[in-house]
This record gives sequence, structure tokens and C-alpha cells, in this order.
Amino acid sequence: MLEIMAWLTNWLTNRLTNRLTNRIGLVISATLLGQILPVSIPDSEPNNYFSDSSTAIAQTQLSTDSVNKEVSPPTSRGNPPPPTRPLPDQRLRQETQPLPADFRVSALQPDFTGELWVGSWLGLTRIDPNSGKIRTRLSLPNYTVGAIAQDRVGRIWLGTYEGLLRIDPRNNEINAQNFTLPSNNVLSLLIDTRGYLWVGSDRGLALISPDQGLLMTTLQKLPGVSANALTLDEEGQLWVGTLEGLVRVDTASAFVIARIKDLPGNTVQTLTRGPEGMLWAGTPNSLLVINPDTYEVFRSVTPLRGRNVTAVQFDLDGNVWVGTDNGLFKIKRDSGEVLAKLGKLPSSRILALAPNTGNKLWIGTSEGLAWVSMSTGRIEPHLGFVREIPGSF
Repeated sequence: MLEIMAWLTNWLTNRLTNRLTNRIGLVISATLLGQILPVSIPDSEPNNYFSDSSTAIAQTQLSTDSVNKEVSPPTSRGNPPPPTRPLPDQRLRQETQPLPADFRVSALQPDFTGELWVGSWLGLTRIDPNSGKIRTRLSLPNYTVGAIAQDRVGRIWLGTYEGLLRIDPRNNEINAQNFTLPSNNVLSLLIDTRGYLWVGSDRGLALISPDQGLLMTTLQKLPGVSANALTLDEEGQLWVGTLEGLVRVDTASAFVIARIKDLPGNTVQTLTRGPEGMLWAGTPNSLLVINPDTYEVFRSVTPLRGRNVTAVQFDLDGNVWVGTDNGLFKIKRDSGEVLAKLGKLPSSRILALAPNTGNKLWIGTSEGLAWVSMSTGRIEPHLGFVREIPGSF
């Protein structure tokens, strides 16, 4: 009997001890959880985590704002709010409307038949320079024309910012030429006395046989790097306008045989040979007359000092037509006297000139094509190449 009583007492003691230990552990755990992970409790619910018939665990009340600010995740109800900084109207128009057409005329080339090829950022066009009638209009959506030349059998070569193209004027067939040029950014073209095609790019020169369709040689280590403009001297040698002056190249060997550096303005942007054999070079701040035999600057044309010269050509009377980024000038060859400054053009920024074509001087500008009558001096825009008719016409 005593043994049964001792066993029963021991069992009750262990049972009460375990139950008390569990309750103490719950109290400690609840206290720690309440300090580490506070939550918001609705007013309608008891303000405790655990309840028991004999034990209630108090929990310090935390403010609802504090709890939401620290713990509550953001909620999304309905549509998101509009951006606080809406896109400007101009940018919205740019994203929803096509870019405006670029009307700049960058190259002009009279052909053997007397017609004029007009290279623009809208494509290639052949016009009758006497009447201005458009004979052919070729769309070149993936090409931007920078230079034009005609070879000895009449094919038209286009230098673009994406390489060379060849046009057969008999059927207007366009062929892309896959020559390995120093660069596909073609800036200038010239046919030499042998009928070979010189291709000037922003990374050097290439020599091509148009008849054989072969790349003869390249000159990639051209002093001054970029072949911006090309012309021939009276001996048939090639002169190249570069970023650092002029370079003379032997057309037979493609070797550099002379160089003229430290010119006013440094970069030669346009280049042509005058009636007396002198080289006329346009730079960003001057028009220079250079003797190709002595490699010396003969003179700087005074009225053009400080002007950005972009195009130079001679008419049949020997007068010099000079295009700048701020107007077109007609000057006397011997004295440099300004005979006229022409206005009423689509733009004052001149890009290309073609004199003696249909008894007109044709002018390519950054906003289209115009012409000047060589007999009357009348100036007109070509309405097929301008964005809008200038109000002064």
C-alpha cells in the first residue's frame, strides 16, 4: 500500500512539473515574439497572443501607424497612379510620328549627255538642267549619298555612308559594290586620267578599276587620315584634302609623294584646280590658293578669311563660286574681289556646286536645290527638292 501511494505521489509531481515547465516556456516564447515581430491586432479581437483558462499573457499595445509603417507590405488597389512627370508633348510626337524628311543636297554631277545627277539624303535624281524636268528619281532608302562620279563609259558611281553603288543610266539598275574599302563611309570620288576610280573615305583611299570591277589597291595609312576631297593637277597626279592639310599621291603607284601641313584652318574640306593650274582649297576658316609645284600657299583670299568654306568651283568665265556655311559668293579669280553674295536660297549652308550646266549654276544646300542663271543672275529653287518655297521667291 505504501509503495502504491509513493508511486502515485511521484507520478503527480512529475506531471505537474512538466505542465508548469511547458507553461513557463510558452510565456517566455510569447514575450520574445511580441518584442521581435509586432503585428497589428484589430480592436475587436483580444489583445493577446495566447489564452488559457487559467493564464493570460499581456502584450504591450503598439500603435497601428507604427506597425504598418514598419511591417505591413504595400497593397495595390485598382489601377496604378499616373506618372508624376509625364513625357513632354514634343517627345510624344517623336515617338508616334515619323521623322521629317531631310532635304539636303550633298552631291551634284553633270554627265556626258548634259543632264545633271542630284544626290540627296532622299535618294538619287537625274534632271534636265535646261528645263529642270525630273527624268529619273531613284529611291535609296538605306543609303545616304555623299559623292558622285561618272566613269569613261557613262556609269554613275555613288559614294554613300554605307559603301559604293553603281548605276547603269540606260536602265537605272542599281548594283551594290562589295569592295573591301578602308571604310564604307565614302566622302569623295574621282576618275583619273587612266579611267580608274579613286574612292576617298574617312579612313583612307582605295583605287578601283571600273571596267574590271577590281579593287586595285588601298592607301590606309594616309597622312591626315580622312580623304575629304580629291582633284588632279596638270600632271595627272592626285591631290587629297585631309584633316591635316593636303597630300599628293602618285596615281601610278598610289604612293604619297608630297604633303602640305599647317594650313590655316588645317582641315581641307573642298578642293579644285583653277584655270592656271593652282589648287583652291577651302578650310573651316579660309580659302587658300596653293602652288602644286612649289607646295606653297600662294595667297589666302582676304574676303573669305574667317569663313567656313564648304564648296569651290569655276565657271566658264573664270570666276570663282565659293560656298560657305553662311552664304554663296562670286569672286574674281585674280584679285579675290567679291562680285556678289547670293541670297534667296533654300538655305545659306552650301554643300555642293555644279556650274556651267544648262547655262546655270546649280547649288545644293542643306534645305534643298536651287539654280542661278549664268546670263541673267536669276535665282530659283527647284520645287522638287525643297521642303517649302522660300517666302522671298
